[in-house]
Amino acid sequence: MRLQADPTLEPASETGWRRTWFDIIYRHDTRRARNFDLLLIFAILASVLVIMLDSVASIHTRHARLLYSMEWAFTLLFSIEYAMRLAVVRNPLRYALSLWGLIDLFSILPTYLSLLVPGSQSLLVVRVLRMLRLFRVLKLTRYVEESGVLMGALVRSRRKILLFLSALVTIAVVFGALMYVVEGPHHGFTDIPTSIYWAIVTMATVGFGDIAPQSALGRFVTSVLILIGYSIIAVPTGIYTAELASSLRGGPDAGQADPRLCTACGLQGHDPLAAYCRQCGQALPPAPGST
Repeated sequence: MRLQADPTLEPASETGWRRTWFDIIYRHDTRRARNFDLLLIFAILASVLVIMLDSVASIHTRHARLLYSMEWAFTLLFSIEYAMRLAVVRNPLRYALSLWGLIDLFSILPTYLSLLVPGSQSLLVVRVLRMLRLFRVLKLTRYVEESGVLMGALVRSRRKILLFLSALVTIAVVFGALMYVVEGPHHGFTDIPTSIYWAIVTMATVGFGDIAPQSALGRFVTSVLILIGYSIIAVPTGIYTAELASSLRGGPDAGQADPRLCTACGLQGHDPLAAYCRQCGQALPPAPGST
């Protein structure tokens, strides 16, 4: 597959250095463009590694000056690249306000703000946004065909998953309110929202231990909620897997639900090749276009 330049961007000039650099920066099907992408990937990974090392107190104490110098070197490098991206396109403002343009800007802006605005050092963690730039370089969001299959399966299963999440929230609210009544504030269940937080943590089988039941009845309710959590934790995975398997079976209609309605139970969304309802076994009406 040939990876062309972004069709939403146009070169500032059809000839000269701007066209040359536009092809290097925005195209991906020439040797120079691929070498540029490889160098950019290396710079992004190295800069993120510097950010992570700088967050370790012992390393920061011993190598603060070196890490500071490397951070500024990467910031200047990405600043030059950002300026070049603006210079070689016909509409720089359009690129600057695009998603990738904003990510490029926010990945370099915190370093400059640390010099100009007191107390902005906490914003330096935003530099990790540079990692998101790998998605543009590798074109994972546009050119990997399999991502469309995964997203399609997720979209088709959204109603079932939303219904499952609604049931999950209902269970958490009911058990949270119940534990608030059973245990009360003197055992850490100070209010219903806190009790709902405990119910979600318990149902997810995480078990932080910051809030725990003390009474026998409370422990019984907790045991029931844990069993419910184990029983339903795989439900959304099963729903998504079923839709994904339907998509991977092949054919132009793979993953598309059959609109035929069962006349007995009213169920819709059968397999296109199904002759009987999967819920009640009633014979389905002939599919449109079938003989």
